[in-house]
Amino acid sequence: MEIRVLRYFMEIAREENMTRAAQQLHVSQPSLSKEIKKLEEELGHSLFVRTNKSMQLTDTGMLLRKRAEDILAMVDKTAEEFSQIDNITGGEIHIGCAESIQIKHLAREIKEFKEQYPNFVFHVFSGDTEPVAERLDRGLLDLAVIVEPPNLSKYNYLTIPESDVWGLIMRRDSSLAEKKEITFEDLYGLPLFCSEQSINVDFPRWCGENIDRLNFAGTFNLSYNGSVFVREGLGYLLTFDKLIDTSDQSGLCFRPITPRLETKMYIIWKKYQIFSPIAELFLKKLREEYS
Repeated sequence: MEIRVLRYFMEIAREENMTRAAQQLHVSQPSLSKEIKKLEEELGHSLFVRTNKSMQLTDTGMLLRKRAEDILAMVDKTAEEFSQIDNITGGEIHIGCAESIQIKHLAREIKEFKEQYPNFVFHVFSGDTEPVAERLDRGLLDLAVIVEPPNLSKYNYLTIPESDVWGLIMRRDSSLAEKKEITFEDLYGLPLFCSEQSINVDFPRWCGENIDRLNFAGTFNLSYNGSVFVREGLGYLLTFDKLIDTSDQSGLCFRPITPRLETKMYIIWKKYQIFSPIAELFLKKLREEYS
């Protein structure tokens, strides 16, 4: 299975049309069709359902697309790292980030770093700890910033100095908006939104087994989307302070929960990881700041 042919396969999957894919790849349609047929023979499965107007992925094709995305991302990242070996004036770093106002610390470090290395480019993938850590484990990320204590058997880490404070986002016309703090009893019976990670990790720290008494009506991995549902009257969002616009014009407000619940952030990377030169320099800067 050649990398070149995987790129051909991915282009057809995107275009859903052999002719358009051949035009994008600058190859002849017969040559492209021949390469895909050879790939199907090599794998022993059909990858596309062919019609007169389109090509749709089979179940096997969908599996190969998922695998090909990972393979090609790793190939491109490896080529990128080798291209940077003799180019310490810049380069690229891939960082996974949880959603938090504490990302400001990372932004400040990147800003200072770019002053010294103006050709430095960063790519940020946002998500909960599980998808971020998964991409880190697969080698698609250099570093990750997570809101969960790291697995010390797999990762080295630095701790960001500030913590996030949990609270409730609600409409300003809610009766709870009159309160300064929100108790567990206030939440009982309300339709609540938050991330699956928070349900499994954060709120058991806050209310223990009583978490089963809370009504989690939905989950979001991005708080902004959850706040839109709150604004439309679907429920209440449990999230970090300062993530959501709660200005007078927003129609929303934030109230901290009590007892106070805080979450720390950690910068992590795989143990024994080999970094590109620019990533090594950036990690050195982070270590000097947070060690």
